Amino acid sequence: MFKAIMLYCSRSKEGDKLCSVEDCNPGTGVYLRHGYIYSSLAGYVLRKNEGEELPVISVVRETEAQLLPDVGAIVTCKVTSINPRFAKVHILYVGSTPLKDRFRGTIRKEDVRATEKDKVETYKSFRPGDIVLAKVISLGDVQSNYLLTTAENELGVVVAHSEAGAQMVPISWCEMQCPRTQSKEFRKVARVQPEYLQA
Repeated sequence: MFKAIMLYCSRSKEGDKLCSVEDCNPGTGVYLRHGYIYSSLAGYVLRKNEGEELPVISVVRETEAQLLPDVGAIVTCKVTSINPRFAKVHILYVGSTPLKDRFRGTIRKEDVRATEKDKVETYKSFRPGDIVLAKVISLGDVQSNYLLTTAENELGVVVAHSEAGAQMVPISWCEMQCPRTQSKEFRKVARVQPEYLQA
């Protein structure tokens, strides 16, 4: 089974020449003329490879376009479960753009931090419910399970709640503190850059 991959090539306006019919098959939002494929509306140009010899090229209106996590993208995700080998997450945002569909991701133990990887303990890095900034390192498998990393100073937990239910405050790169009970919990804390902060 082939995984469909969409790439945002560019934006187009109505009547733009997109490519030759030798390069792509026409999809929606396009028309053929003299061996070339043209855009029939303004929007995003998508190439979709579904295992055919040629990719299918389509144009969709901006409101219909679905942004997909891509390798190197910074994503915001919510931890759903952890075990000794990895944390499972749901990807909520790519950059500052919310996703319409739910994508799953995995942060493996060896991808939590850049140093002392053999000493990483998943439960001391993340807890279910944590909001994490991560980077996509692989598009993963057929189940849309993206592989993510937090092995940079700017990546890791940005929002976490204590057992008392209060939002915790980071006190070091590996600890957060509950303002209500003063108890400390281990986390892989992100040094958040201003451009990643949500309003």
